Amino acid sequence: MSLAIMHKMEIKGLIFDLDGVIANTADLHYRAWCKIGDQWGFNLSKAQNEELKGISRKDSILKIANWAGKSFTNEELDAFAFEKNKNYLSYCQTLGIKDILPGVYDFINASMNKDLKLAVGSASKNAKIILQKLGILDLFSIIVDGNMVQNSKPNPEVFIKCAEILELEPKSCIVFEDSQAGIQAAINAGMFSVGVGQEDLERCNHKIKNFEGLSPEQLINQLSN
Repeated sequence: MSLAIMHKMEIKGLIFDLDGVIANTADLHYRAWCKIGDQWGFNLSKAQNEELKGISRKDSILKIANWAGKSFTNEELDAFAFEKNKNYLSYCQTLGIKDILPGVYDFINASMNKDLKLAVGSASKNAKIILQKLGILDLFSIIVDGNMVQNSKPNPEVFIKCAEILELEPKSCIVFEDSQAGIQAAINAGMFSVGVGQEDLERCNHKIKNFEGLSPEQLINQLSN
């Protein structure tokens, strides 16, 4: 998307990924996946865990099985995925407002005051549970999660569905993502993309370390320049 086109664009909606953007639950996912890998005699590395960001539970279990050199039936994979999710949710019991990443809460409130429409677009099937535990579920107009889409990122389905429900054009939406698959999904959806917390993200329109001290006006101005 060219800067000239971007400058003329009126931003009306903000779409947030959940894990690594709103709250750092990546370590909890990692612990839960490691517990499955341990059963297979496989040590999942943190680098491999990074490759699981933004993709569905089903695609994740397939990747891990492939890395481990294991072959399972679909029924067995489903059982392992169910077990992983059970472990993950048990780790999430202690989540609260303290686990929201720096600056996110203030940025969300400032965006609401500017009448921007807010959505969460996440591959997680537990998105509503996590947002409820964080105490911010009601701050978003809509939540589109892994229960509502068929295709994982980088397929743009989750973000396109967000825009459709918000009744917004994709070109008037900004997506906040911490994974390359998520950035590509935003690009595929025809939306602006902001990479969060990861220096090595490619092709995003803008990058931020976190939301601390950031206002929606500042961000939109940075995207326009």
